[in-house]
Amino acid sequence: MNVLRHAFKATSIAILLTAGLVGATSAATPEVATAKSVVLVHGAYADGSSWAKVIPILQKAGLHVTSVQNPLTSFQDDVDATKRILALQDGPTVLVAHSYGGMVISQAGVDPKVSSLVYIAARAPDAGEDYTALAAKYPTPPASKGLVHSGGFAQLSEEAFLNDFAQDVPRAEAEELYAVQGRISDTLFASRTTEAAWRAKPSYYAVSRNDRTIDPDLQRFMAQRMKAHTVELNASHVSLVSRPREVANLILEAAGMKPVK
Repeated sequence: MNVLRHAFKATSIAILLTAGLVGATSAATPEVATAKSVVLVHGAYADGSSWAKVIPILQKAGLHVTSVQNPLTSFQDDVDATKRILALQDGPTVLVAHSYGGMVISQAGVDPKVSSLVYIAARAPDAGEDYTALAAKYPTPPASKGLVHSGGFAQLSEEAFLNDFAQDVPRAEAEELYAVQGRISDTLFASRTTEAAWRAKPSYYAVSRNDRTIDPDLQRFMAQRMKAHTVELNASHVSLVSRPREVANLILEAAGMKPVK
């Protein structure tokens, strides 16, 4: 009976390999399940519309896509908003985050529906880690000098947004993004995760080489620590706006699908 079980298991794995549903397990090529859905989580100084160029590429590939609208009032509020969207998904789901949103998916990504995680120039703290202390080990990014506080909330100044957040985006488009940026609670960045979903889920990371909001070497450290399949893009912090096809292709790879040209 054991021989029959082993034979059946070996045959099943061979079939899955032929179908492309099982991949070699390594830091470069995570083992992923084919996903039906993608949930996109935006970061600070942004809203769900920041994914506007990525969404149609994913939809054209046949994925069901939802962009979360984070209230940015507290870390828990943002995690709850993402969990509500995950609850609506049917089957394996790729959970994607930009910037601060990486903290949100590191927490919410333990959901069994989440088949893989994608970090786009994103924070990826370990459970209980002080991200601010971690970031302090690297050069202070220029954008942080443009943070303007008022009434318990903060946002980037127009100068910092255009020059240090979205410097490779055409000015008129960058000004539109500036107009819809989400204002963050003053306490938002003091939060810590209690989970690190990337320790148990296949993970992908897109480093922005020209990032002036999160130091590129800090991004590389986090990607290497999580053993993520990593790509580097010649982009500002908002590669999802300036390099949407490359970002979409990384998400498609995480979904077990072929990239688009």
